Amino acid sequence: MSATQKKTADEGRRKLGLIELIAMGVGGMIGGGIFSVLGLAVGITGHAAPFSFLLGALIALTAGYSYIRLALSFRDDGASYTYLARAFPRQPAIASIAGWTVITGYVGTLALYAFTFGAYGADLLGQASNGTLRMALSVAVLLFFLIVNLAGTRTTGHTEDLVVYAKILLLGVFAIAGFTTIRKDYLTPVFDQGIASVFMAGALIFVAFEGFQLITNAVHETRDPGRNIPRGIYGSIVITSLIYITLAIVGIGNLPVPDLIRAEEYALAAAARPVLGNAGTVLVGIAALLATSSAINATIFGAARMMAEMAEGGHMPRPLARRNHADVPWVANVLLTGLAMAFTMAGGLEVIAAFSSLTFLLVSIGVSIANLRLRRKTGSKLSLILPGLVLMSITVTLLIVHMWQESPDKLLAMLAIYGGIFISEFLHRRFVSKKTS
Repeated sequence: MSATQKKTADEGRRKLGLIELIAMGVGGMIGGGIFSVLGLAVGITGHAAPFSFLLGALIALTAGYSYIRLALSFRDDGASYTYLARAFPRQPAIASIAGWTVITGYVGTLALYAFTFGAYGADLLGQASNGTLRMALSVAVLLFFLIVNLAGTRTTGHTEDLVVYAKILLLGVFAIAGFTTIRKDYLTPVFDQGIASVFMAGALIFVAFEGFQLITNAVHETRDPGRNIPRGIYGSIVITSLIYITLAIVGIGNLPVPDLIRAEEYALAAAARPVLGNAGTVLVGIAALLATSSAINATIFGAARMMAEMAEGGHMPRPLARRNHADVPWVANVLLTGLAMAFTMAGGLEVIAAFSSLTFLLVSIGVSIANLRLRRKTGSKLSLILPGLVLMSITVTLLIVHMWQESPDKLLAMLAIYGGIFISEFLHRRFVSKKTS
């Protein structure tokens, strides 16, 4: 086969165009975040919550630049630890720790999605304040998708696209109706909690933007990746940001701040009640259940396979690579889901969101540093990398300050988890990897 024929055949196998990539990115981001973190953002920054989502969008765009340049320059599986391995070839522990950290972040996002599913499910059943029911629903949805994944069943791309568009449609109906009932006096004063609170809230809700990185994993299956990968990542971040900011404005404009704070994990459903009555609550609730279900399934599928790949490469315990008759890494699936269950039952909404956001902010900083070191190969510009690093560093610092002031015990628990990652990776590399090498 000639080079031209091979290129044509390769292009024929690439079935992902710009529309599919945007659906993948939007679906990955609107996976439960906005449904649960709106109340948290309002609790920190009051009427300025829409600006915290704007800040989250800016952080995602700056981080997205490094992901794009690295994905197009090193067309591997797109995992963060791969980029760091390229940037620090003589310090393999850096990439390995990054991989462990990413997996831990996925545990946090799974816990957040399950928490949100349980909260909205309980609200739809008329028992929003029933914590036991919330936990039962959260555990049940994780168990359900564990079974689905162990059976080797995965939702097809077309079905995933339908779920993405369905939840956008439902949220769009709420947003359009909500704009007609906004009370301007509910929106002011804008910066009633100060400018710094916007950065704190933006850091806390960054988990709502985690997901655009999924597009980099599809670089080999994308038509004209040099053109479509950047458009897919930037396009999905912009679309998601517009949805988030619009929903934040509609939520604050239709329900007083104290009521949104009180509703907390189901704040968006509470905000829909004044707009469309009980129908609005049901509409947003269904959108939340669709979003979280889809995100849980996709996260278990992808994260478990990343764990198996790392185990096969000697970066994680070997048993995590074991597969069942359906070629599913069952040990990784079970461990991942079990940890998510424990987290969603033991942690409150704020600590789950804070841990997940902080984790992916740190990973994004790591990827940006990798791009900085490899900029001659990636063709990246310092003028685009450095502002992003500064912005992410500021938000991480303010999030830590906020947690220390409001919940020092929770911050210490989060730091203990990070300490556990370092120790576990060190012990694995020091004793297990050497024995199997």
